[in-house]
Amino acid sequence: MNALYIICGTGVFALLAEVFSWKKWINYVSLSGLILATILTILDWRSVSYRFHGMVYYDHVALAFTALILLASIFWFWMSRDYFKGDEHTTDKSALVFFAIAGAMMMISFNNMAMLFLGIEVLSISLYVLAGSDKTNLFSTEASFKYFLMGSFSTGFLLFGIALVYGATGSFSITTISESTSPLISSAITGTQSIPRFYFIGMLLMLVGVAFKISAAPFHLWTPDVYEGSPTPITTFMSTVVKIAAFSVLIKIFSVCFARYAHSLQLLEQGLMVVTFIVANIAAVRQKNLKRMLAFSSVSQVGYLLLAFSSDSQHSSGVLFYYLIAYSVASLLAFAVINLIEIQKGSASIDNLKGLFKNNPLMAVAMTIAMFSLAGIPPLAGFFGKYLVFTLSLSHGFVALTVLAVIASLIGVYYYFAPVVVMSRPSDETLSISKSDRYLLIILIAINLLVGLFPDLVRVI
Repeated sequence: MNALYIICGTGVFALLAEVFSWKKWINYVSLSGLILATILTILDWRSVSYRFHGMVYYDHVALAFTALILLASIFWFWMSRDYFKGDEHTTDKSALVFFAIAGAMMMISFNNMAMLFLGIEVLSISLYVLAGSDKTNLFSTEASFKYFLMGSFSTGFLLFGIALVYGATGSFSITTISESTSPLISSAITGTQSIPRFYFIGMLLMLVGVAFKISAAPFHLWTPDVYEGSPTPITTFMSTVVKIAAFSVLIKIFSVCFARYAHSLQLLEQGLMVVTFIVANIAAVRQKNLKRMLAFSSVSQVGYLLLAFSSDSQHSSGVLFYYLIAYSVASLLAFAVINLIEIQKGSASIDNLKGLFKNNPLMAVAMTIAMFSLAGIPPLAGFFGKYLVFTLSLSHGFVALTVLAVIASLIGVYYYFAPVVVMSRPSDETLSISKSDRYLLIILIAINLLVGLFPDLVRVI
């Protein structure tokens, strides 16, 4: 809980920095705030508790996902230094990013639907602005507008679903909702075991709303345009911090709030998974822009997460946590390289990778490891993440779905290897890299290898 105060306080400091001319301290305070919040989250590991009259609940799952978001944010700030330089809106951007992180933390720890909605809105409104923060790029404005329209539309589904569930149960608390729909409790309260039909409509509307947020097909159509048009640092933020927060919402709602109907929801979740695998992998093969390719890759990765969650919604949080670590590290690594290429060459076209193995071996190796990890090549973290997902699915008898996921993974190898092939082609252009970026790439490469070789280091839940 103290970590949330630190993040919100840092965001307020960023706002005040514009008024009191504290701009020179922004970067130092931002990183210090994130590091302090991470330490406080780790120190809270033994203090599982409810806060704000039960509206938030910090258990080990919430604390682990919160720590993951904060660590990803630290590396994100390191990668995105140039995004905050030489801009009169530096303080505004910093404040919006911290409020987005605060919203993500509320989405992870909510125990009340009102807190969930508040977290989503704080996160989403900040991102709508950040997506359009590149005023020199018309595509950035387009991305912001599309994200706003589709995000508002999905929030409407979610809010309407929450309203119907509240009407059926009389509570916003997810634990109360879960208890009120169990046969014994509902019989004692209402004299009958029947649940109003609109409760189930609300449950389905909430599933649609969350599917938009995690960008599962067919609710993913905003993803490629928003990823491509947004400034690359913001795309990275969406691909890591936002993805972690959105999937944690899915975990908590459908493994706690609607746990009684897990078997019925399983069919819908697996249907989303099948469509996601088919649509995302076919579309990714045709992409020539790295950011669009990674957008469809992001959608495809949701399929593996859905496979794990639908296989065992009650006990899959450890597998999902590991997979999100592997995915986040690989995404940070890939987008760090893309950001450097885009700054120096002006676009994220896959052709701009030509000659990278010869001209800048470190960037080439970093991009290769990121692509191989996303593809699931051993001994990288992405391989063990997929292995855990497939093992969990097979252990619950979902052989056909696992085979489909393996086929999707093989298709993914094709488009993940495309950048690696292009990097080996000759080119006379050179790419420079600063010492700070060099250290960042080396550390992310090391983390990917360590997480892949020693998976038990991060399997804490």
